[in-house]
Amino acid sequence: MASASSGPSAVGFSSADSGVPACPLSSVSGVKRSMTSEAPCASGMPIKKIGHRGVDSTGETTYKKTTSSALKGAIQLGITHTVGSLSTKPERDVLMQDFYVVESIFFPSEGSNLTPAHHYNDFRFKTYAPVAFRYFRELFGIRPDDYLYSLCNEPLIELFSSGASGSLFYVSSDDEFIIKTVQHKEAEFLQKLLPGYYMNLNQNPRTLLPKFYGLYCVQAGGKNIRIVVMNNLLPRSVKMHIKYDLKGSTYKRRASQKEREKPLPTLKDLDFLQDIPDGLFLDADMYNALCKTLQRDCLVLQSFKIMDYSLLVSIHNIDHAQREPSSSETQCSTDTRRLAPQKALYSTAMESIQGEARRGGTIETHDHMGGIPARNSKGERLLLYIGIIDILQSYRFIKKLEHSWKALVHDGDTVSVHRPSFYAERFQRFMCSTVFKKIPRVHLGRPDVLPQTPPLEKVSEVSPIPDSSSSPVVGETLQMLCTSSSLLEKLEIEESDCSH
Repeated sequence: MASASSGPSAVGFSSADSGVPACPLSSVSGVKRSMTSEAPCASGMPIKKIGHRGVDSTGETTYKKTTSSALKGAIQLGITHTVGSLSTKPERDVLMQDFYVVESIFFPSEGSNLTPAHHYNDFRFKTYAPVAFRYFRELFGIRPDDYLYSLCNEPLIELFSSGASGSLFYVSSDDEFIIKTVQHKEAEFLQKLLPGYYMNLNQNPRTLLPKFYGLYCVQAGGKNIRIVVMNNLLPRSVKMHIKYDLKGSTYKRRASQKEREKPLPTLKDLDFLQDIPDGLFLDADMYNALCKTLQRDCLVLQSFKIMDYSLLVSIHNIDHAQREPSSSETQCSTDTRRLAPQKALYSTAMESIQGEARRGGTIETHDHMGGIPARNSKGERLLLYIGIIDILQSYRFIKKLEHSWKALVHDGDTVSVHRPSFYAERFQRFMCSTVFKKIPRVHLGRPDVLPQTPPLEKVSEVSPIPDSSSSPVVGETLQMLCTSSSLLEKLEIEESDCSH
């Protein structure tokens, strides 16, 4: 077998041949902990490494010592082949065994009767559950030629992850799909999850859960690089002004100073409570649809004993954007991307909670660019781009241990790693009572006038308002919105100003 490595400064794949061992999900004994380390480079200067992600001496990103350019090329060659070969197979119902099929194809650099020649080193490409994923893509209206065109017609665009997982992220040039590297245990868990997870999606595609369109593995130099293709939550055509990763926990849930120095940092729960203490206001129908979707999704995750997931909330401030100078070049590229037809159904945040769009029909969210319309306490118009992320974490023994020792030192109810049932309940309660709130009826005619969060001691004195049409979560939200009697009197005065 060929040597596995030529150092972080290697360009392209490490040498490999057809004798390289296959890439079964069970071939790796465990998951390496993500950590930051210093790896030597050819020049003798240390190169910063996070998990499997590093940078070589030329400045190019590497993953498991494979350069990003070589990995992107292998992904596109592999997907082109697997989707093309799948098109020759007849359409049929998905069978249980389809979830566990693994197809493999070897790509020698000189080419073969099945594969084209390429300028990378030899590699092997594996496709997991190809027939099942074909059915899932069809469920979301993604045609094979659209899938190929999005992922393989133009070079993939590398995104720079702000997380500590060490994963690589790519986005297709049309903004439709995200490609993410995942660890062995995550890929294994997804494969086990597929039958039940997509049974749920088939029953109700209106979900904020991530939509997985493909699971693959690139193998070279004895290394297995597993990737998933997912829906893209954050369109590059829309400028995001602030972004949060929310879990409903307060333990160590504040962005680091280093993170805050980034152009668009990923902030956390304590940052949200400090920056937007009054929450984000949605009209009643939108709020109810969102909370119902979150409730349903949390129930699904809890049933699979999944936890430690987050709600990604990215905010575009329409009023700020209108005051910002924009270059003609940026505007041109934005308009071009917005004119491109949408390939996947239920792919935007708005459709995820309403699901009214149908292929060939009118997408009612067009004017909102797929975002959920909202307001802040200042009355500024916002578009929210949201989705549940990081669901490939099962509540295994290591997580139980992690929660146990944290609970000994800190309040067990505040840490993010918790048993799945408690985690789901706390997550949903935080989102639908603290993060998202319903615009009071007295303000429907005056969206620029919204209630402010009262002091905590006053909130504790307020009694919940019963409402037979609302869930307990909605009741908690109304309790947060209703403040002291003096504030209510002020609202009544403002109501008289509303003409409709």
